[in-house]
Amino acid sequence: DDHDYNFKLKHAKGFLEDGDKVKAYVFFKGRSILFKEQGEVLLLRFANDLEEYAKVDQMPILEGKRMTIQLSPKKAAAPKKTVSKLEDTAAQVETEE
Repeated sequence: DDHDYNFKLKHAKGFLEDGDKVKAYVFFKGRSILFKEQGEVLLLRFANDLEEYAKVDQMPILEGKRMTIQLSPKKAAAPKKTVSKLEDTAAQVETEE
């Protein structure tokens, strides 16, 4: 459904902005494996919508009943914890002087 897709897309953008990799998958139940092409189209659409945030590490690949795609951020963002540690250290140096 569109809401589910947009929900996953929003969270994937957040992970990529934080500098994390994203692995998305489509699981085929029962006879739905006959529609592999639709799953591949959906994953490629996902990668296309995240084009400005990520690059594709691995194109859609079928492993059993699960088709996966891997994305990594285009530019590595500094983790939030590291930035806050640097700010804390800078604040301590200023107060000591």
